[in-house]
Amino acid sequence: MSWYYNYRPYVSVAQRRQKAQHEMEKRRKRGLPVSPVAIAGRTIAHTFWGKAWCDNLESYSDYANRLPRGRTYVRNGSVVHLEIQPGKVNALVCGSELYTVEITITALSDAHWKSLKSQCSGQIGSLVELLQGRLSKSVMDLVTQHDKGLFPKPAEIQMKCSCPDWAGMCKHIAAV
Repeated sequence: MSWYYNYRPYVSVAQRRQKAQHEMEKRRKRGLPVSPVAIAGRTIAHTFWGKAWCDNLESYSDYANRLPRGRTYVRNGSVVHLEIQPGKVNALVCGSELYTVEITITALSDAHWKSLKSQCSGQIGSLVELLQGRLSKSVMDLVTQHDKGLFPKPAEIQMKCSCPDWAGMCKHIAAV
């Protein structure tokens, strides 16, 4: 297939799914772990932490059209493998080719953690509510606050993708 104005040829959703399945089978045969991301329905994040994390990342994207394309990729099963470790996320995303995504996150400093704990002290209603994922609005505002909350700042997140896109957050990174 030829390229059109330096863009790769369009790959349909069915072709991407088929290629993703093929890549997963190749990894399994080599004895490599396979942990694909499967999304049921349209909602990507279900918990309040997941939604807050997505909102935080969306505020840092450098190109508005990357996030919707990333959502499409994850909904279509293009994230073939996802591995989460402390401070690091590795993934394989199947697009026109198989791309490697690496995301490194700087750990929260002890001073920052202590500050957040002291600000939240006495504001959590009960342990049961906390375990059920229910926090007061004031606590949620504190922990999700830009530059002062739990989520990393843009300078604390390093994202790399093996694709040729030069954007800081390409659609493959957005899918992860």
